[in-house]
Amino acid sequence: MTISRRDFLKQTSLVSAAAAVSSRSASALPLQVRGSDSNVKELCVIALDAARSAGASYADVRVVRNRSQRLATRDDRVTGINDGETYGFGIRVLVGGAWGFVGSTKLTRRGVREVAQRAVEQARANQSTMIRPAVLAPVDVYPDSTWQSPISVDPFAVPVEDKVDLLLAANAQALTVQGARFVSSSMFFVREEKTFASTEGTITEQTMYRSAPSMQVTAVAPDFSNFQTRSSTEISPMGLGYEHVLDADFPGRAPQWAEDAVEMLSAKSVEPGQYDLILDPSHLFLTIHESIGHPTELDRALGYEANYAGTSFLFPPETVIGSLRYGPEFMNVQGDRTQQGALATVGWDDEGVAADSWPIIKDGIFVDYQTTREQAAWISEYTGVTRSHGCSYAQSWDQVQFQRMPNVSLLPGDEDLGLDDLVAATERGIVIKGRGSYSIDQQRYNFQFGGQVFEEVVNGQVVGRLRDVAYQGQTIPFWNSLDMIGGPASYRLGGTAGDGKGQPAQSNAVSHGCPPARFRQVTVINTAR
Repeated sequence: MTISRRDFLKQTSLVSAAAAVSSRSASALPLQVRGSDSNVKELCVIALDAARSAGASYADVRVVRNRSQRLATRDDRVTGINDGETYGFGIRVLVGGAWGFVGSTKLTRRGVREVAQRAVEQARANQSTMIRPAVLAPVDVYPDSTWQSPISVDPFAVPVEDKVDLLLAANAQALTVQGARFVSSSMFFVREEKTFASTEGTITEQTMYRSAPSMQVTAVAPDFSNFQTRSSTEISPMGLGYEHVLDADFPGRAPQWAEDAVEMLSAKSVEPGQYDLILDPSHLFLTIHESIGHPTELDRALGYEANYAGTSFLFPPETVIGSLRYGPEFMNVQGDRTQQGALATVGWDDEGVAADSWPIIKDGIFVDYQTTREQAAWISEYTGVTRSHGCSYAQSWDQVQFQRMPNVSLLPGDEDLGLDDLVAATERGIVIKGRGSYSIDQQRYNFQFGGQVFEEVVNGQVVGRLRDVAYQGQTIPFWNSLDMIGGPASYRLGGTAGDGKGQPAQSNAVSHGCPPARFRQVTVINTAR
């Protein structure tokens, strides 16, 4: 079902009234999460005391309020508006080395005591299936600390009408291009407000924002024999506010995306073979995510994610840490929870570990995994690192935290090179921009990636568009074929707002920064044949 803007505006007052009623109902509840409400901290202390009294050697509590909003349009219509909010708390405890966890919306003194006691009971029951007792790495204590994403404009303070006007204006601009037949656009926002406290003395409050505008334009051939789609893949979701939407300038950029889609209709179908690939950051971030980000999750490497999306070829740790050559000597990949504007950037993770950055690949050699407090000791003998890298996260208050991917980025090279420099140095190649369909095997080793825009390079110049392009490879040979990399000025952040993992499944948002990079003699296939 779609709705015109006129009808949408008629209904807005009703929606606003309903939202106001909902807000009044929420404010009548015994707990207010926003700001520095002392009731939150008081309830956290009560929960932790109850857990210790019941027999827990360690406990932590997260009080979380999440609000999300999505607006979607197609052509000149509004196709959907969703605005939701949820809040509650989760208590995690250790008893005899076994974990217990319970989440609830009973945000009262009695409620948090009961939930803490139930979590302890669950931990005792879990002792019978415990393989080895959980031992937590040391952590610094933050008794009263706050952090917030560095935003300029709160997206939830911007009127819905203004957001809809921007999307519809962008759609109209795209449809001015002859041959552009359909266009859809959307905005998605998240505000996550979290209070964390542990029996070790940490109490932190932080607010994280994420903004994700997107657009997709479809061009159709006059005889309806072909259609091509161009997405706004250069505009990644970011850990920023509404200023990210304004800076993206969808109305100004929409005609170019539409023209790209039209040009793709007449693009030459690629000839399969070996090509030098020049991968733009808008594409390369996904290759990094799948072939570096996921394989370096320690729980995946040790088999704990086998049922959901496979394991990792980076196993066993003692044989690969410090010895496996992932790529050339100038290849450096960093795990990072501190990068401004990135999606996985926080003040502290969901175990109270302060955000940090560390090398995953150094001078081409794999040197470390992503870890939580429980996992750090599993590999400290080989890494020399005894503390967690702060990779614990839970999607919501009612789900237990576990190891999730931080921002994982390919660092730029020392030379001041950009995409044009890589093109100029290439005799026969293809530039690939934007994310497309992809697949990768259960150990994150054999893969195939498509893209959005493909440009043929001959003798150092772009000579035209290609289509039906995908490349195949294996993680280690592929990264070792890397022979040129852009400099600091060409570094860009890409990312995904929904990375699934775990059972029950949880979603994590994560960014991957990188410069453009060239890979020699990669196998390219024609996806239309």
